Amino acid sequence: MPIEISTLPNGLRVATDHMREAESAVIGAWVGVGTRHEPWGANGVAHVVEHMMFKGTRERSAYALSADIERVGGTMNAHTTREETAYYARVMPEDAELACDIVADMLLHSLFSNKELKRERQVILQEIGSDRDMPEDYVFELMHELAFPKQRIGRPILGETKVIAKLPRSAIVDYVKRHYHAGNMVIVGAGRIRHKDLVAMAAERFGKLPRGRASKADKAYVKSGNLRKTEDIEQLHLILGFPAPSFNASAVYPAQILSIILGGTSSSRLFQKVREKRGLVYTVQASHIAFADAGIFEIYAATDPARVKELVPVICNELLDVQRRITPAELRLAKAQARAEMLMGQEDVMRRANTLGHQILAFGKPIAIEHILERLMAVTRADVKEIAKRLFRARPILTALGPLKNLEDYRKIAGRLR
Repeated sequence: MPIEISTLPNGLRVATDHMREAESAVIGAWVGVGTRHEPWGANGVAHVVEHMMFKGTRERSAYALSADIERVGGTMNAHTTREETAYYARVMPEDAELACDIVADMLLHSLFSNKELKRERQVILQEIGSDRDMPEDYVFELMHELAFPKQRIGRPILGETKVIAKLPRSAIVDYVKRHYHAGNMVIVGAGRIRHKDLVAMAAERFGKLPRGRASKADKAYVKSGNLRKTEDIEQLHLILGFPAPSFNASAVYPAQILSIILGGTSSSRLFQKVREKRGLVYTVQASHIAFADAGIFEIYAATDPARVKELVPVICNELLDVQRRITPAELRLAKAQARAEMLMGQEDVMRRANTLGHQILAFGKPIAIEHILERLMAVTRADVKEIAKRLFRARPILTALGPLKNLEDYRKIAGRLR
């Protein structure tokens, strides 16, 4: 495994995933902080910080941060999740030092000026409005709020409009001081980058970053429930969710296989029964969202509101049937899909960087792909049926967005699963 990790004297971890055949390199910083670490009165500050890191430093204007990386043909981006924030640049190998310099400049020397904050608030409010206009995304946000009631992890990643509109600069500066330190960060390189080179770059630029401990969050718990929001749109967007294993649980492997069998491919049960044989939907899928201490298994579908009466019983019947019956062919196909998806992902430099950063933050070390594949390939039909029973015998997390008059009441839907 071509992964190497070093720790600088201040506790900062530096990790590389060397890809001999790659033509580019990704250099970035993964920070172990996200929506679930935000203060109660500052929902969205993690995402605002991500935006503001691009708005100018002592040495570079907002324009220069982009122009400096783009003049060598590189790209730069960032993302915020409920548990992590990452900043990264993808460049040609000879420009790795420039990429590291720019990422360090952003994370260590951003000004967070009030002028830029005032402007960026409006950009983020537009982003929130755009998200609300996409029901296929908004329904998942509603589902998280329902599944994690009165918990930071369940709040919107983009933040609440009333909070963003008034968020002061002091909240941003305090958040960065509290969480952006050596003990909560990993400098990652993937692609054509030598470990000793990245260690030297990181030591020069991040060597004085203060020590600290990994950010802690309140323990998450998942609750079942019923949330329906009427919207005058063409389709009804529906999620049937269930409490599921965290990414630290061994049951994560059969849960992943179950998601493929139910709705992970065009030959999956739900796709065939719901779309191909009945034409009830354009989109239907199953997936397992896993966090450090909780998870949600979800079935999502978007349908003509007039046909939801037919759709729900079909989905519920499949959730019952998979607890009793899984064929050898289904298991083989799901394992083949899981294996191919993982191995094909090894060709993607950005994906390798993201996986490495996430694993070190989540587990304290990289997890060998051979180990993951071994665990997936060891899953049996009995394992999948057992996790299906464990998941689908719980009361569902039912979230619906759109015209709702034809959707059965919660008790009737929950009763179909018993």
